Amino acid sequence: MGDESRRLRWGILGVAKINDRLKPAFHASKTVTLQAIASRSLDKAQAAAKDFGIATAHGSYEALLADPAVEAVYIPLPNSMHAEWAKKAADAGKHVLCEKPLCPAAPEAADVVAYCKAKNVRLMDGFMWPHHPRTHAIRKILDAGTIGELRRVTGVFTFKMETLDLANIRLQPGLGGGSLLDVGCYPVYGIRWAFGAEPVSAFARAKLVNGVDVELTGQLAFADGRLANFDCGFTTPMRQWFEITGDKGVIKIPDLWAPGEKATYQVERHLEPAETFTITGENHMVHMLDDFAKAVWENRDPTPAPDEAVKTLKVLDAISRSVREGKEVPV
Repeated sequence: MGDESRRLRWGILGVAKINDRLKPAFHASKTVTLQAIASRSLDKAQAAAKDFGIATAHGSYEALLADPAVEAVYIPLPNSMHAEWAKKAADAGKHVLCEKPLCPAAPEAADVVAYCKAKNVRLMDGFMWPHHPRTHAIRKILDAGTIGELRRVTGVFTFKMETLDLANIRLQPGLGGGSLLDVGCYPVYGIRWAFGAEPVSAFARAKLVNGVDVELTGQLAFADGRLANFDCGFTTPMRQWFEITGDKGVIKIPDLWAPGEKATYQVERHLEPAETFTITGENHMVHMLDDFAKAVWENRDPTPAPDEAVKTLKVLDAISRSVREGKEVPV
């Protein structure tokens, strides 16, 4: 990476709650300088800057984008606002790490990817799990054929909202709410990643509240007959496991999307005892920030590439269509 003391100067657009989850990673990363934060309320921005230890507070998103000290921006705004502010950041020559999903629908996301490419700024959506060393280790196992030819993949991501408060942005259709976009995007992306292929059809059922899904279960079919299942929602306790099944064995991952200090996984080969592996002391958020910085400094697309966001959203769009139409639909 060259100069180990080099740091990317970040600005944060908004004072969303997710910032609290990312704060330790921003501080732990050796590639990050927290330069500025913005809110539409200067008071809120100043409070957040004090809390984070950020040099500059701006009273508007536009002011942050005009700040010459900021090189890259993190966008934790509601899903419906991602495209507008990613493009405005690109116009200002800022690199963009956008909270997932990149946009509520694939055509809009494809437009943002093309826009950032034309402006020669780096773009990545904020899925953290692909950056964890455990994910890389599991990829090697899959590619080595240890569990044989993949046949089934199953993934879940649910958490319980104690009350389905319609004021919550997750329950507002106009802001890109719903459990599919909020947490279902994780297993859907994971399924694509595990198979290394795109599904050809989708079928899903959901429970809707206020016009958004609060529970959703679906199945994805692939061209060669392989199947994947997933479950997401806001009405059941935290579940975030993933299972990859081949004709010679199974990989079970208990907490793929948000591992703690100990990230474990289990490999169970046919008729053999299960082996458990543990990777400790790794923070996937720090790895995400570091991987993004390297891409900026090396003037290349980050890994995963921004096109991955569009491909996942194409599947999510089909799943939503299946719920609306009550039948299996092509992706």
